[in-house]
Amino acid sequence: MEWKDIRQHCPEQWVLFEALEAHTEGNMRIVDSLALINTFADSVTALQAYKQLHRASPLHELYVAHTSRTDLEITERVLVGIRAA
Repeated sequence: MEWKDIRQHCPEQWVLFEALEAHTEGNMRIVDSLALINTFADSVTALQAYKQLHRASPLHELYVAHTSRTDLEITERVLVGIRAA
């Protein structure tokens, strides 16, 4: 799916999704294809689900966003000195 499809099917909702195909342009992460995992009424619940799923599958590229956003603007951050516990 593409972001525009998610926005159409899930208007005005928080969504948790996985990037299936993505690439980097400058410091922006561009998601070409995604899979919807779940929808939420509020950001707190969405982020709790994200944390739980990320702990179980840390190699998956997961994101939370609100469908009111016309475009996904995902800035890549380089984390230095972070160690897994």
